[in-house]
Amino acid sequence: MSFSRLCHLRCAVRCDLVKVSSSSAFIAKLGGPCAKELSTSSTQRGSVAQHHSKPDWNRAVSEAEKIVGYPTSFLSLRWILSDEIANVALHLRKLVGSNHPLLKTAKNLIYNGKNNMQAWGLIVLLVSKAAGHSPEIPDMEQDKAAGVLHSQRALAEVTEMIRTSHLVHKGLVNMNARQRASITEEPDDMMFGNKIALLSGDYLLANSCSELANLRNQELVELMSSAVRDLAEAEFMGERDDQNNPLPSRPLSKEEREEPTEWDCILEPLPMRGVLGTAAREWAARHVLAAGALLGKSCSAALKLAGHDAHMQTQGYLFGCHLALAWQAYLDLEAFSGPEPSSFSLVGAPLAFTLDARPHLYSYIEAGRASVHHVDYHALYKAVLEGDGLEQTKRVQHEHIARARAQLRSLPPGDARTALANILVAMHQDHY
Repeated sequence: MSFSRLCHLRCAVRCDLVKVSSSSAFIAKLGGPCAKELSTSSTQRGSVAQHHSKPDWNRAVSEAEKIVGYPTSFLSLRWILSDEIANVALHLRKLVGSNHPLLKTAKNLIYNGKNNMQAWGLIVLLVSKAAGHSPEIPDMEQDKAAGVLHSQRALAEVTEMIRTSHLVHKGLVNMNARQRASITEEPDDMMFGNKIALLSGDYLLANSCSELANLRNQELVELMSSAVRDLAEAEFMGERDDQNNPLPSRPLSKEEREEPTEWDCILEPLPMRGVLGTAAREWAARHVLAAGALLGKSCSAALKLAGHDAHMQTQGYLFGCHLALAWQAYLDLEAFSGPEPSSFSLVGAPLAFTLDARPHLYSYIEAGRASVHHVDYHALYKAVLEGDGLEQTKRVQHEHIARARAQLRSLPPGDARTALANILVAMHQDHY
């Protein structure tokens, strides 16, 4: 197989993206008490995205991949040829026609388009190349052709494996809830799909832990372990229906809301005081835990491997979080940018802001506790279009893109920083 063909094959698979707050102080404090937990010097220079035509997401990602050498999905050649992955692919064929969520997850991971940002490893490597590394790093540890360290490339693969394992595990079906609802799918197929999802997710997570341990950096292991903890906590935040799909919390009045605790620590669990029932902060917390922390901590870990100091590592963390949250806002807007969909995320930003302004609409959410199929999506969709939820979501996206750009200024100018800026531009322009 030729190198170009291999690149094309590997380009088809990559992994998804998140941290916002309702106030500007949300992320400003992250460089505070816990910055000492991270660990090279930063230079305050600007970054200018180069674009001569209408920005395009796919083109921005494709050009960025060229900068770091080749597509960065965790499915390297050794993964493609592994017996375990081959067996999983074989068993997945048995699920065709069963409508198990694992099939949709597999499709989303393979689909190479702007609707799925599976380029987390790419972001980590771009940040690594843009920041450079300490001159004390031995030559044998450097991938001089790509401008990154071998350990940073391994970290990028670990990041994508962790993310993928999380997405696969989320595809488990609550069999008891299905039986109570008298769903007609063959239970044997659903149970078989659950077994494949559980074992596949465990396999990827176990291998990511093994690869992480091989880097022989205790602080790095602690940092990435806290990201795995955040992913788990995201599954226990707020209300859930019987099938474990997330539901927004009932909006609280201004008198009922607690004073929020600042999110000023990276390694410690995210404080939940003043979060549930407050639209913007709940949306931010949910997606920081579910994705933003992993991307941010991976960028921070990459800078740690390169020998950068705590301040620079914190900048990498903030960039990853803001980029992830901006991308989540982009995804939330997608459902309202075309024909009316049959369903959409009930914890997305447009609906969250709409419920905050019109709390009586929460009765539609209550109807979906047994199953999201009982929700009147048409009524909620119409309410979102009539209110200012979309405009508020665009403002949130604007804010996080601007903050991500500000973090880029701590990196020296170059092709990698320009590629990151172009990705932000492409993400921003599609809805304007």
